[in-house]
Amino acid sequence: MKLMIPFLMAAVLPTAVLAQSQSGAQSQSGGGSGVPSVAIPKTTEVIVVETPRQGVTPQQIMAVIPEEIRATVKLYLDGKIRQWYSRGDGNGVVFVVDAKSEDEARTIMETLPLAKEHLMDHQYIPVGPLMPLRALNPGALQ
Repeated sequence: MKLMIPFLMAAVLPTAVLAQSQSGAQSQSGGGSGVPSVAIPKTTEVIVVETPRQGVTPQQIMAVIPEEIRATVKLYLDGKIRQWYSRGDGNGVVFVVDAKSEDEARTIMETLPLAKEHLMDHQYIPVGPLMPLRALNPGALQ
């Protein structure tokens, strides 16, 4: 852990400085807050956080769960869902979806029975490679 902090600082700072210096014509993120812009990764997966909608009872969800499990396993076997987890607070699930955009992930998730019944809220978080690692390979920035 002691070595990890200097490593991350060495990776993050050059990338932030490089991104700031390359963005002469680009606006800074944060609406002029002075925070340097950073490279945005290509989306490789989308994390989907699924929680019960307000007012939905556990009984409503459990009535659909057998069908939901079958459909989720099918999406996993088809390679659409890479991983899934129960939330540590017991309030829903988290999926890692093989999608290149939030819209693609939304289309996949809307096929599930709980979504069709409008029992769950979904939060979509596109993710990709850790961009500060590019500082270890400056030629990859081009």
